Amino acid sequence: MADELFKALADPTRRTILDELTEKSGQTLFEICSRLSMKHQLGISRQAVSQHLDLLEAAGLVETRREGRYKFHDLNTAPLRQIAERWPMPDASGPEKSTP
Repeated sequence: MADELFKALADPTRRTILDELTEKSGQTLFEICSRLSMKHQLGISRQAVSQHLDLLEAAGLVETRREGRYKFHDLNTAPLRQIAERWPMPDASGPEKSTP
């Protein structure tokens, strides 16, 4: 799971897609493509965006739901929380302890 997550986050286009879903969750492929083109001037095909979304979904960062003939994409931040919990920040009130 972590490998897929880091791979998904490594690409700047996928991070931009996540930014857009943060701003407005529940977008269709058409809406995402339009926002990438208009707002970010990314000349990327619908097929390429769809492949990026598939990878984000495999990493657990995007969830999809169907309503009629439309497929909506929602952001899921749970995998990001798992990373943060894996490497917690040291307590700022005391000196850092290192383990051998």
